Amino acid sequence: MKELVIRTATVDDAPALPALIASHQAEGHLLPRTLDDVRRHADRFVVCDVGGDVKACAELVALSPTLAEIRSLVVAGDFRRVGVAARLVGELRTRARAAGFASLCALTHDVRFFIRQNFSIVPHVWLPEKIAKDCRACALFRQCGQHAMLLPLMDVVQYGVGRPAPVRRVAVA
Repeated sequence: MKELVIRTATVDDAPALPALIASHQAEGHLLPRTLDDVRRHADRFVVCDVGGDVKACAELVALSPTLAEIRSLVVAGDFRRVGVAARLVGELRTRARAAGFASLCALTHDVRFFIRQNFSIVPHVWLPEKIAKDCRACALFRQCGQHAMLLPLMDVVQYGVGRPAPVRRVAVA
């Protein structure tokens, strides 16, 4: 069995990412990404490298000084259901905390995975940064069928001083 390595993507990984994303785009779950776009933002992606092949990816995008988004979360079919997506989200959560973001969001058609990662379903209006930055220009605005998910990265404590929120594990059927 080859080792799974979670690492920051490089420009050399860029050609593999649009193909991986396109494979899930056909399922109706992701927006398209061009090679130029992925190359330009390669350092925002984390990938799962298996013997030199990229089998999964996810991107961390700053929407504001306090809110970051997980985008383009994709796992190749032969690596699904073994925890790769959870490892990618965990890595992005760690990076978002280290960068000082207060919250992490995602838009998804299927909430079950993100609920298992401790995200909550929230109204889209709770993410005005996302709406302003991406949604208004989208052809599917107000019709996309995606659920807004939010994960606070800091606990709120007395006098507004925050500390990292604990990681909870929950079982979802």
